[in-house]
Amino acid sequence: MPPLQTHSVGIELKNIDLSYGNTRVIKDVSLSIKQGEFFAFLGPSGCGKSTLLRLIAGFEHCQKGQVFLGDEEVSALPPWKRQVGMVFQNYALWPHMTIYKNVAFGLEERKLPKNEINQRVKDVLELVGLQDYAERRPNQLSGGQQQRVALARTLVIEPKVLLLDEPLSNLDATLRVHMRQELLELQRKLSLTTIFVTHDQEEANTTADRIAVLKDGIVQQIGAPMELYDHPDNLFVAQFLGSANVIQGTLSKQSNYTLFDDGKGMQISLQSSDIEGSKSIVLRPQNLALCEAESNTADLQGQVKIREFLGNIVRYEIQVGRQQLIVDEMYSFDNVPAETGSTVGLTINNDKIIIM
Repeated sequence: MPPLQTHSVGIELKNIDLSYGNTRVIKDVSLSIKQGEFFAFLGPSGCGKSTLLRLIAGFEHCQKGQVFLGDEEVSALPPWKRQVGMVFQNYALWPHMTIYKNVAFGLEERKLPKNEINQRVKDVLELVGLQDYAERRPNQLSGGQQQRVALARTLVIEPKVLLLDEPLSNLDATLRVHMRQELLELQRKLSLTTIFVTHDQEEANTTADRIAVLKDGIVQQIGAPMELYDHPDNLFVAQFLGSANVIQGTLSKQSNYTLFDDGKGMQISLQSSDIEGSKSIVLRPQNLALCEAESNTADLQGQVKIREFLGNIVRYEIQVGRQQLIVDEMYSFDNVPAETGSTVGLTINNDKIIIM
């Protein structure tokens, strides 16, 4: 099969401000996305991520700022002149048309020769593994297959940028994992600049080269998934990307270490640091471990309030003073988990403590 022709470009947003009436939805957003990059907009509902995507597609227009696709400033261009392909959350397939006609629709609207339409539809259906489904209708396909049709219909017009607005949210959990792997594989094959909007941090972490975390229309931080997880700029990013124990307290320098005191019965010795005063620390659940309550290695002592078996891990909630800490331990066939109500010790990997 001849390769699909793609002419991927980078994207740049400069000082984007967008309001609905008196409500400011996007607030001075500037970011750059590299050519061929798989980029994610991640954040809770209402944070502005889908609005930002629709702005790039041309379905929304900002009151201030500029949108560049490659070297071209496209802020004033309508969607059909931007050479951008968008896959919607509900797929938006024509129920009365065959799969072939759904995929061919955009090409027919562009008045391409029939033999070229046939070849391009054939090629893209083969690319997404639906070459044997051309004469079926959408209601004869599974959710995952419908998602592939929506993707094929977008790719067949050979866009410069692929925009995905929560395309996996209608699928069950198992199929969602499978489809995100297929999406990533396809994106790598085509080297097509792609923006993936999601509220699911696992989806963003497993697909994106870089992530922009949004809250209330503001970009909180941009970086690779592991960078954001290990070095969050603020508490929102720390808590949104994975589970986190956030504890407020005071740091004070001692002779050869720094003491963290939450003022509620919890004290933790940290490596010597120049940081002092009122701060928050972030402890990831996997960087705490259970031990015997009276062990010399125990940094803290607490009581098991909740125990959950999650398959590969056992998750505990441990009451330490007036704090409730989440602890994740890998489960193995022969280990004996701590009982609810029992008193346990906790060891802390001090190198992994994040000071905010």
